[in-house]
Amino acid sequence: MPEVQAEVRIRPLDELDIGSIVRIDERITGAYRPDLWEQRIGYYLRRDPEASRVAESGGRVVGFMLGDVRAGEFGIEEPGGWIERFGIDPDYRGRDLRTRLVSAILAHLRERGATKVRTLVDRKDAGVTGFLTALGFTPSPLQALERHIEPRESP
Repeated sequence: MPEVQAEVRIRPLDELDIGSIVRIDERITGAYRPDLWEQRIGYYLRRDPEASRVAESGGRVVGFMLGDVRAGEFGIEEPGGWIERFGIDPDYRGRDLRTRLVSAILAHLRERGATKVRTLVDRKDAGVTGFLTALGFTPSPLQALERHIEPRESP
């Protein structure tokens, strides 16, 4: 059981946090995906090593948020912040970690010249949508479009 009174600190993501993030993701999704997290964390550490953050309590990572600053994507020339993935250990929810993680990332994105932060969410995922709405995210004029690609037929 986690310590209720343990101090939580927000710090930049580190390569050594991969195992903790895999554990948090497995608790949330029920899926063990170390390869996915090794790839994603490596990507964000190469792009912008100071942007992504973790919440740590008693020396243990209990939450994370991956993001960076991008410009020139999707026809948007001004630098903009993006948050791709996040998670909070279920035992640590309700402790305002999401607000602290977002505040830390927003401060970094602002320093890098971003005036907006964006993310994508599945409309069917009411939990994530509610989480982001509570953080001040609102619908964007950008619209995500997709197309299904049929598997290649065998000869």
